[in-house]
Amino acid sequence: MLQIQNLTKTFGATCAVRQVSLEIPEGQMVGIIGRSGAGKSTLLRLVNRLLEPSGGSIAFQGTTVTGLKGRELLAWRADCAMIFQQFNLVNRLDVLTNVLVGRINRHGPLSSLAKHFTAAERALAIAALDRLDLADQALQRADTLSGGQQQRVAIARAILQDPKVILADEPIASLDPRNASRVMEALSAINREEGLTVLCNLHTLDTARNYCDRIVGMASGEVVFDGRPESLTKAAVQRLYGAAGVEEEIAESVTSTSLPAFEPDRRSAGSRVALTA
Repeated sequence: MLQIQNLTKTFGATCAVRQVSLEIPEGQMVGIIGRSGAGKSTLLRLVNRLLEPSGGSIAFQGTTVTGLKGRELLAWRADCAMIFQQFNLVNRLDVLTNVLVGRINRHGPLSSLAKHFTAAERALAIAALDRLDLADQALQRADTLSGGQQQRVAIARAILQDPKVILADEPIASLDPRNASRVMEALSAINREEGLTVLCNLHTLDTARNYCDRIVGMASGEVVFDGRPESLTKAAVQRLYGAAGVEEEIAESVTSTSLPAFEPDRRSAGSRVALTA
């Protein structure tokens, strides 16, 4: 259970997250939606402790996350993998090494930069890439890949962290519909097969409805909707986006589904990556 109680973050006079309280059971896939500036990204960064809260608390499996420091904080960030919109890959390094960076919590930065990884870890990385249909690109430089491929490399890197929670901050915002579908299918498969909790910031309502067990809607830093996808009515959407935003979101949803959905490669459908070395 991930428990967020009265979480607040202010930047000067601006309150980016205001008194947010959520309880997220293990293994749930949660889509967080809302306008730009609603506080979605700030909330995920608070959970990962990339930002320090101005008030409130975060707890996971009985441990108070907001009180962690030093090695314990680094261990939490390893348990709580973050996937960013900008991919955050090292362009000059090959794909395999970028994935292996997910083991940095076990080696430390200097060892990782020197590529001191075990054969078992390299096998785990190749298996993660194969799961995401990227094994053939393992030795390519990261900057030679498409945006969708780079985001799937970032997901493979997150898998190598052996996390308990995955936080995805608008992972498909810069992708075309087909690549967006592939990325969401990958996150959904990890959630289903490994039972990992996934919190994912999303722009389009259609994506949230299709992939998430639960939708949390934010506006002006507050949670204004929390429920099953089927409960997200037009009235609820209007509370989130306003009257003009309803039509805008509907138009985006139609655009996002104009291409055929990604069909996973059946040859690797049964492959899974063990999350422990």
